[in-house]
Amino acid sequence: MPKKAESGETTADLLAYLFGPGNHEEHIDPHLVAAWTPGLPCPARNPDRITLSDLALLLDAPVEALRGPKPAEHVWHVSVRNDPTDRTLSDAEWATVAAEMVHAAGIAPHGDTHACRWVAVRHADDHIHIVATLARQDGRHPRIRGDIPRMHTAARAFETAWNLRPMSPLDRTARRAPVTGEREKAARRGLPEASRESLQRTVREAAARATSTTDFLTRLRDAGLRVREHHDENGALDGYAVALPGDRADRNTRPVWFSGRTLAYDLSLPRIRERFHPTIAPADLTRARTRIREAAHLLARAGRAEGAGDVAALGDLLVVAAATSPTVVRDQVRAAAAAFEQASRAPGTRTLHGTARAHFKAAARALDHAPRAARGGGAPAVLTLLIALVEAIEAATAWHRAQQHHAQARAAAQAAALLREAATLTGTPPRASRASRTAPRTTWVTPAAERGPAPATPVTRVPPRPHTGPHPTPGPGPTPGPGPTPGPGRSR
Repeated sequence: MPKKAESGETTADLLAYLFGPGNHEEHIDPHLVAAWTPGLPCPARNPDRITLSDLALLLDAPVEALRGPKPAEHVWHVSVRNDPTDRTLSDAEWATVAAEMVHAAGIAPHGDTHACRWVAVRHADDHIHIVATLARQDGRHPRIRGDIPRMHTAARAFETAWNLRPMSPLDRTARRAPVTGEREKAARRGLPEASRESLQRTVREAAARATSTTDFLTRLRDAGLRVREHHDENGALDGYAVALPGDRADRNTRPVWFSGRTLAYDLSLPRIRERFHPTIAPADLTRARTRIREAAHLLARAGRAEGAGDVAALGDLLVVAAATSPTVVRDQVRAAAAAFEQASRAPGTRTLHGTARAHFKAAARALDHAPRAARGGGAPAVLTLLIALVEAIEAATAWHRAQQHHAQARAAAQAAALLREAATLTGTPPRASRASRTAPRTTWVTPAAERGPAPATPVTRVPPRPHTGPHPTPGPGPTPGPGPTPGPGRSR
């Protein structure tokens, strides 16, 4: 799967990295597998014929020859990666892939002798890097707009022809993973995960539990995040960005902001607002279990458009369940919620209406008002809820399969397996009568009516802001800084 990597201004530095040992000695036998001209020597295997500096000069020559303005960032860099379960491709096969990718991207169309110069470097079994300079040899600029979608289409053909594992199409549902620089920055700071991952989880939980825009922004601030609001020309709120305290860039001169849209496709403010549901009075957990099972039956009969809203609401329910589950199963439920994330996004769907949606939202509201299980005797209630959630996820899996959403179906099936694992951790529940099985005794604690929902667990060391009343409102946000830092979506 092609993935846009970081571009830059210096071809020589990028080549030095690709042909080098890597940041953690992970590069094995780096070498050329293809180039714009046949027979180009490899600097790693034929250093007496060409050096890395020579190769950089050859790639940059069309850029230096431009008579007009030169691109500010003239280096085009894409990685193409196989799934770990795929067979290892040969150098010749990777060369075929590289030639097809630069053709699809508009970098070097087949038979175009005046196209951009490019090389493909392999330093691992499962992927290659393609580097090109954005100036054609005839002095014109290449037309590469929409390059990644076209490359994804080309990748589909290779997956079919070579029997490789098909990954999710470019349907804007894949999880947006941190880029290499973000992971390395987290490692330098001694953090267990990149800022993008912490923000994704915290914002998703706030969105799942919020009932309004004000409630959503309040939850973000209470979780310790910096929040910057964006208003249109009429003063209406039309976007937001978040940052972790202490995460700064440009020599600590500014925070690193992420807009909701750059965190995940469904975390932009308009998409979050689609998920709000009229306030539902919290029910007890017995009723929540019943609602989940009723929703599962409705989802099993849902049509294409209706089911999209249902699986989105089920994803929110799993996020709330993960945040409020007992310690013994919390890690498994969190993993299930993370696995289901892609399954909660139906490809190409903008509306989130669904017949099962209200039941899932009501169940989430009940869990949100019962954030902790009492000590002892909680296993039966937890187990029955997990079983109900498994039934709902199985219905979502079947719905995705019926719609030919293969990546979403796999994600849902993985989430169901994780919840079954969580169910085994509750132990064997005691035998109960039919009546008690219909209405299991619950030991989850419901807060008093005048109290609001429990705030999300902070992801930083910044303590939550104290609430001054039963319905907190967001305080003034931090001073606006530069725009949010975009990041590429996860793809293979």
